[in-house]
Amino acid sequence: MIEAMTQLESSNARAVAEVAVAMSGGVDSSTVAAILRERGQSIVGLTMQLWNQRRLPELHGHGAVRHRCCSLDDVYDARRVAEHLGIPFYVVNFEREFEETVIRPFVEEYLDGRTPIPCTHCNNHVKFEQLLITARQIGAQRIATGHYARVRRNPASGRYELFRALDDSKDQTYFLFGLTQEQLARTEFPLGALAKSEVREIARRLAVPVAEKPESQEICFVPSGGYVRFIEGYLREQGTELDQQPGDIVSSTGDVLGRHDGLHRYTVGQRRGLGFSSGRPMYVIALDRANHRLMVGEDNELRGTTCEVRDVNWIPFATPEGPIEAKVRIRNRHEPADAQITALGATTARIQFHERQRAITPGQAAVFYSGELVLGGGWIR
Repeated sequence: MIEAMTQLESSNARAVAEVAVAMSGGVDSSTVAAILRERGQSIVGLTMQLWNQRRLPELHGHGAVRHRCCSLDDVYDARRVAEHLGIPFYVVNFEREFEETVIRPFVEEYLDGRTPIPCTHCNNHVKFEQLLITARQIGAQRIATGHYARVRRNPASGRYELFRALDDSKDQTYFLFGLTQEQLARTEFPLGALAKSEVREIARRLAVPVAEKPESQEICFVPSGGYVRFIEGYLREQGTELDQQPGDIVSSTGDVLGRHDGLHRYTVGQRRGLGFSSGRPMYVIALDRANHRLMVGEDNELRGTTCEVRDVNWIPFATPEGPIEAKVRIRNRHEPADAQITALGATTARIQFHERQRAITPGQAAVFYSGELVLGGGWIR
């Protein structure tokens, strides 16, 4: 039976450990625990139960769930690693917080025609905010995670700064731009200066039980990347009718090219599954929810130079006093592009790219960089 921590020690009780390690059951977080243990640090392992994999059974195929983060097998793997290291270990149930701050916003954003990033919301609201609260409740003042990023305090400004990982292929700062100063101050990223190959070698040297485990490739609550099927299934479970009103598929000049069976099935930049043939590549360029129209166009119509972002989090400084030059990434695998960023208020900004960018998608994050330093980021309107 999985051990659930339902009642935590009070904050004035004797600390279980100095550092709480977020253990997902994968090789990265397991190696973090092993590294800190080898250093002689006092640590406790915490595994987060985020989503009941038995929900929405109609979305799952037959057989075991593989390569999906936060599965039940991952919980057991984390426990095995903790037993191997001889450290205290708890499973903490954050299912309610996860549903409120990740699942529901994900569904709402998607139905509003935006393309959300649930992993970033999970980092901001669960993996750091809730985990830090839990760590403090058991007396640990810091947490350590397996994210590939670096954090350090700037002695001149007194602020904590976030930096890209040295292994560019593994850098995860795109998903961490929302971390607050308090969260950065209490977080360690021991893998930030290591390559993935080095992490595997350390895991083998320290005989970590999951040293050869494959990486997670899917979002924990979405089987096989099926966003649409998940949303339909989740709304059915909640007793809510999905608005699947059909409408026209139109070009930018207003020509009707076909019909769609619900805007929730499409996202900006999509090419496949549009349901019509035009003899040339066509892409979704916008979702006109007011008129239930799907706007499509050629590649050049998908490109733009400006966007605004909301809920901006600035990291090395408060709101900048004037326009700043930076590299901006608008998708995780997007090559950061030169742009000028102008703050429109404490939490909004306008981005002016120097060259046209493809598929600036509402709901995605825009993250700002100056070299390896993460300046901040926000959500594209």
